[in-house]
Amino acid sequence: MPELPEVETVRRGLNRVSLHQPVQGGEIRLARTIAYPELADDFLRGIVGLQLGDWHRRGKYLMAKLETSDSQADAGWMGVHLRMTGQLLWVSQREPVQTHCRVRLFFDDDKELRYVDQRTFGRLWWVPPDVAIESVMTGLQRLGPEPFSEEFSAKYLIEALKGRKKPIKNALLDQKLVAGIGNIYADEALFLSGIRPTVRCDRLTKKRISRLHAAIIDVLKTSIESGGTTFSDFRDVHGTNGNYGGVAWVYDREGEPCRTCGNDITRTKLAGRSAHYCAKCQKA
Repeated sequence: MPELPEVETVRRGLNRVSLHQPVQGGEIRLARTIAYPELADDFLRGIVGLQLGDWHRRGKYLMAKLETSDSQADAGWMGVHLRMTGQLLWVSQREPVQTHCRVRLFFDDDKELRYVDQRTFGRLWWVPPDVAIESVMTGLQRLGPEPFSEEFSAKYLIEALKGRKKPIKNALLDQKLVAGIGNIYADEALFLSGIRPTVRCDRLTKKRISRLHAAIIDVLKTSIESGGTTFSDFRDVHGTNGNYGGVAWVYDREGEPCRTCGNDITRTKLAGRSAHYCAKCQKA
């Protein structure tokens, strides 16, 4: 599943190619991809004729501010969640349509924005004007602070983890704790902070949590600079893989030597999810 760095990479790419582009038309190829409105055709009626303004990211959600030609009136929002295998691709309308293409939006100069999704878990929303975006994209209500925000401080993380008896890896996957982190970057941040994913939150000292806080920010910034990871089905808006996967510390490297000490990377299961770590570098 694309995580914060991948979604941020897509956001930046969309702002480079689609900003202020008017939607000329579209095609809904799989109706259930549209989460709102109830009728998929109403989604197209809501956005056709409007421009895609600035794209924003909240956790793993993408949101484009819709604009009128004079950019004065509130024109609502278009929202996207890529889920496990979703891709937003900026391509020529002449390019053959992929088997798993679910939504097509047409623009000037023979360009289109395609939503491609093999597993079909991703969703798109049209939020009408003068409607609170959180009331339509209700998942936004359950998100914790952004990792790069002032709210996500070391002090916040220490207080938020206090008394929790679950493993720290499980806690990091909770989007109410911090928005945007998933399996890949939880593993990577725990390695950089020297914490084993199985350690209970209430057994971590303030010093170790502060180190984890810094590691979270570090690994996310590094991955964004690399354009996301090569794992899974992630592609940027031009169909290109990210570069982070080739330098991952532990994720998806079971049995391979640790890049720091040479010890074999271990994989275990926590609440049905894989966790990768170095038993020598990451202390219990």
